Amino acid sequence: MTGQGRRSAMKMKVVLVLCIVVLIQTEVAHAAVYNVGGSGGWTFNTVDWPKGKRFRAGDILAFNYPSGAHNVVAVNKDGYNECNTPRGAKVYNKGGDKYSNTLKVFTMW
Repeated sequence: MTGQGRRSAMKMKVVLVLCIVVLIQTEVAHAAVYNVGGSGGWTFNTVDWPKGKRFRAGDILAFNYPSGAHNVVAVNKDGYNECNTPRGAKVYNKGGDKYSNTLKVFTMW
């Protein structure tokens, strides 16, 4: 009986792991990639671009612009309002930058 109980417990563990893998894959499959600015790429006129879009945690924002022409920095509201890069912030400036916020939903300013 002990051997049969162990096999049953092992089967349950395998089923649990498979369920977790399926759930993770489902979340990854639902992540969307948004080209900031649309098909025209990153421009300074991006005010209307986010309207009507439902951004979710895990979505990827792709910033397409000529390398060295612009940069992308994740900042909070104060950093945006003051046009100030926080100390230690990651600065993207290669032109094909992708930003994924996997921990929380973000606000665009």
